[in-house]
Amino acid sequence: MALTAADLQRRHELEGAPDPFPALGDSSAPAPARPIGSPNGELNTDSQEAFPSLAPSTAPAKQPATSAWGAAAGPRIKTTTVSDSITLSAIDLSTVGKDGKPTTLSEVMKQVMQKFKVKIDASTNQRTKQTTFFLKSESQKELDKAKRSLTALLSPVVSSVINAPASTIPTVIGPKGATLKQIRDQTGVKVDIPRRDTEVNGKPNGHAAAAEDEDEEPTIPITVTGPQPLVLEAQAMLNAIIATKTSKATQRVRDIPAHILPFVKARREFFQQAAQGGEVSMNLNAAAREITVSGDREAVIRVVETIKSTIESFRTGLTSFKIQLQKRQHRLLGGKAVDEIIAKSKCSVVIPAPEDPSEEVTVWGLGQDLASGMQAVMEKANSQYIHEFPLPGPISLSRQYLTYMTRVGYPKTLSAAHPGVSVYTTPEALVPKAQVLHVELIGEKPAVDGAVRQVSELMGKLIGATKEIQIDWLLHRVIQGKNPKKFKQFHEAHNVRVFFPLESAEQSSVLLVYDPTSPNASPNPVEKGKHLEDVEAELLKLARDAADVKSKTISVEKRWHDAVVGQSGTTLNAIIGEDKTLSIKVGADAGDASTEDIILIRGASADVERAAKEILQIVENAKNDEIVNSYSTEFEIDREYVGRIVGAGGAGVNRIRDLLGVKVDFNDEADEKEKEGKKKKAAHSKAKVKITGRKENVEEAKKRILSQVERLADETSEILKIPHQYHSGLIGSGGKYVLRLEEKYGVKITFPRDTGDADGKTRENLKADEVLVKGGRKGVAQAKSELLEAVEFEKENNNIVKFTVPTRAVARILGRGGASINEIKDATDTQIDIEKGPDDVTHIQCRGTKKGIAAAKASILEIANQVGEEITATVHIEPKYHRNIIGAGGQGLKDLIARCGGPADQKQQAGLIRFPRQGEAVSDEVLLRGDGKLVKKLQAELEKIVAVLRDRVVLGVEIPATQHRALIGRGGAHLNDLQSRTGAQVQFPGSRSYNQTGEPENAEELKDVDPANLVKVTGPRAACEKAIEELKASVKPAAAAFESVQAVVKVPLKYYHFVTQQGNLFRTLRSFGVHVEQSRQPTKPGVPPQPPREGSTTARIDDVESTGTTEVQWQVVPNYENAEDGESEWTLKARDQAGLEKAQKTIEEAIEHAKEMTHVGFLTLTDRSSFPRIVGAKGANVARLRAESGADIIVSRENNTIVIIGSESALETAKEAILRMAAPRGRGRQNDY
Repeated sequence: MALTAADLQRRHELEGAPDPFPALGDSSAPAPARPIGSPNGELNTDSQEAFPSLAPSTAPAKQPATSAWGAAAGPRIKTTTVSDSITLSAIDLSTVGKDGKPTTLSEVMKQVMQKFKVKIDASTNQRTKQTTFFLKSESQKELDKAKRSLTALLSPVVSSVINAPASTIPTVIGPKGATLKQIRDQTGVKVDIPRRDTEVNGKPNGHAAAAEDEDEEPTIPITVTGPQPLVLEAQAMLNAIIATKTSKATQRVRDIPAHILPFVKARREFFQQAAQGGEVSMNLNAAAREITVSGDREAVIRVVETIKSTIESFRTGLTSFKIQLQKRQHRLLGGKAVDEIIAKSKCSVVIPAPEDPSEEVTVWGLGQDLASGMQAVMEKANSQYIHEFPLPGPISLSRQYLTYMTRVGYPKTLSAAHPGVSVYTTPEALVPKAQVLHVELIGEKPAVDGAVRQVSELMGKLIGATKEIQIDWLLHRVIQGKNPKKFKQFHEAHNVRVFFPLESAEQSSVLLVYDPTSPNASPNPVEKGKHLEDVEAELLKLARDAADVKSKTISVEKRWHDAVVGQSGTTLNAIIGEDKTLSIKVGADAGDASTEDIILIRGASADVERAAKEILQIVENAKNDEIVNSYSTEFEIDREYVGRIVGAGGAGVNRIRDLLGVKVDFNDEADEKEKEGKKKKAAHSKAKVKITGRKENVEEAKKRILSQVERLADETSEILKIPHQYHSGLIGSGGKYVLRLEEKYGVKITFPRDTGDADGKTRENLKADEVLVKGGRKGVAQAKSELLEAVEFEKENNNIVKFTVPTRAVARILGRGGASINEIKDATDTQIDIEKGPDDVTHIQCRGTKKGIAAAKASILEIANQVGEEITATVHIEPKYHRNIIGAGGQGLKDLIARCGGPADQKQQAGLIRFPRQGEAVSDEVLLRGDGKLVKKLQAELEKIVAVLRDRVVLGVEIPATQHRALIGRGGAHLNDLQSRTGAQVQFPGSRSYNQTGEPENAEELKDVDPANLVKVTGPRAACEKAIEELKASVKPAAAAFESVQAVVKVPLKYYHFVTQQGNLFRTLRSFGVHVEQSRQPTKPGVPPQPPREGSTTARIDDVESTGTTEVQWQVVPNYENAEDGESEWTLKARDQAGLEKAQKTIEEAIEHAKEMTHVGFLTLTDRSSFPRIVGAKGANVARLRAESGADIIVSRENNTIVIIGSESALETAKEAILRMAAPRGRGRQNDY
């Protein structure tokens, strides 16, 4: 390798000095002085580059000698050279001299030097027969090209085959062939990989018929052809890529028993440890009961073996027992509940599928854990409240309600409205056989009760709001496709939604629902029915206009059915077509129990006849043993459409292959010519398409491809020049405006990405002011027109004005929490951006209409001008005084600012006085900021207030707690009057500030006083003493002894609840001055429980409550049949004899009245909608009913039941009156309680 002058400087310890011998490349290059060894090959002592001289051979004429390191040294041109060498063991000149190629080694070297601007010297070792070439150039790139070209011309051409695992081929090729192209460009060799449809190793696509889990993988031969050294280089690069993939493996553990799967899932960390640090990932497919392990091969094998051994140990060690639990409780034992049960009890639970009617639950675990497992399962099964809401009406109507709720996603809506409540409907598989359909609600009882009320309201609105009509299911797609706007009109004009069944169900029932969620919905059943009938008539008319549907049965022997159906149904798909307006049932599916040798076809008449003809032709071909699968057709399409038809990763063409069972090949001759070096291509070159398979399928595939080509031919694109500043407005929040345009016109609109550079780069390389619209010609034109109209709108409404304000005014402009700036934005309909600068100036930008930004600017400048030169001052105030100064709700500060002449507007007051806030460090610094004069006044006033507070004392006074309320007065009127007169603050026990006031100075004198009687007075000493004097004067003398007269009354326990009247009796006695002491109270409820109703359901094992009912129910039971025996002795203590006698009389009357309450009636209404009318304003109607009937009436807040207590005649009177009030009123009343 040649040495430069810089290398010689380092050898002579002259590193860092200027290069005195720059390579100028002229004829006056210095002569060599001493030989320098070269590590490559033999020495070339004549090489000027290898042996540079340290002195010029001849002195320059007419110039004085100057030092290269002297100050007089002028500028020099310095160039950089690079060099390298290659050694070839054998030079092949067998191909030289052909096709104009050089004939000798020297000519080869000369040609390379001329082509790549390099210098080449050669040296041959006769003993080793190796030739070393020394190359030097000013460009590393040129040097590399020369090396490659020289090697290619002189090396023998060889071919090498690498057998690569099939899974590594995508990595070798790279994204869009990028990796393979890089190898070809770097080495210049030819790399051939067989096409996907080429048979390798005897199997298509190189895939052998090995089991999926086998370690051996089929291989694909990769052929590398070119000069020998370059082939070896390319081979090394390919092997390196393959090595990165073959170190990985994927294995699956399948068919894990269902009862073992939860235990395996819980041991994930144990399996991860088995990898011993190797990189593995484990994915569980619970539905398929399999675990996929991927990662380092050795680690994967260890993990899989550990999983399998764990499964075997559980298979032999687990035992089980079975318990019966109601079906609705099974929902609480699935999903995450299984993991929680395992974590708690080391046992798992297996429940039957929802459609399985069995109520048997199996608990699995080790023998010693089963007891705790059973306990955990029972706790989980009873952990939440469950309510079964039966859908009303006959089963056909219930199914309509269920269909509506399912199609609109009502369970999710209901769960979102009531957090914590899970909503389930009857499983779809059980609906056809079920006699009663339910909605199950699970959660905490209060939340579930709220959800039940909402479901009840929905059921009330759905009564008379549904209707089912029959339209042949084959017409559903046609009706919806031809009349999409019609269904929107149904909702707008009639408030009716139309629900077609899923196409896969092949059902003809169409559900019409008068939308109960619409704000314009009418509650009138007659009006609902009229709208439903109108929509029904229009739908039936659309069905009659859609098509003439017919059925046809053709006789085809069962042995030919496979030929008609085709592989994976491909032939049948081709017959049915893309519109899918045909139904073809083959064999047993045709529904004829007598024979399977038939095929039933239903659909439009013309399609039925066509399909019957095609099926008979297919059968005829099969009978004649015609090799129809070898049928193929070829046609041409424009080359530009091939990529779109093939799709990303072949998705488009693969879809056709899978659906129709055909083979589709594209042959692009232009690509082959480009590979051979002919890069010029025709403007409209064609690509050949060859489709092979069954004739009918081939023709259908050809039809679909040509149809797609026609659509693509209509596609165009246009670039619009739109200034970048308007792009965000055109795109809209979250892209909503541009998405609307794309959906409306069927186009794709692309904006440049906002990268912060001058041009926003996208896949289409758009400039910052360009917008691309791509799609059909008509759609592009319409989208372009609307975009340009939107640009004009943006120009009018997207004006910008920029200005500056003093930074000190920003806080006032923003306002507290942004209130001021938001108010300006809303009033002027503008967008305002504020950016604080590094100095005392803040930049503001307003965007909007000209009028709006002018108004916004004026409002902001007006606020800024109000802010004068601000000053800041600090007042030191002890934290204990802060609350007193601030006052309740900040009223103290507001009054302080007003006294000092400050602004009355709360927005302007914000920030004038700032006390330390809660959560900040405790500090005595209070910050004042604002206009200089105002700040000084505030500071003086605060200091004055603090001086008064520092003179403040706390004194205590004993005031009986019984008189506190009177001294405080209604709404604190007496207390406020006392405080304003005396100037002191009075704190009664129980007030918020009582404990923060501190200990009284005279606490020692009051140490024996009851804390409930201790009142604290704070303020200046004179004011406190005056307030205490007034408080003492206001205290009334103690009342006379309360228990001067007393008597004993015995009350039977069974009458207790009716005598006391929920405590009203005791309040009445207190008004007589009588106090009651009771010897005992009953333990049983005052009203017997409601007997179970016929057809009722229970929410839990221990709960018999039910609120879902469809008719009025009336139940009467004796009142005191199971009442509690015994008596309670009431001791009456009164101030005087008169009060005692009145109390005794009142109690005796109450006992007599209770004896008349012989029966209890339970009146259960259909819903709670009539309860407001029954109760009346402030209970007026109920009070009137009680007075008229003599019965006690209790209206429940929990359910639809009203409890009536009294004699049998009183019960009947009250019941009839309530039913009259609950009867539906006239037209227009809505039951929205």
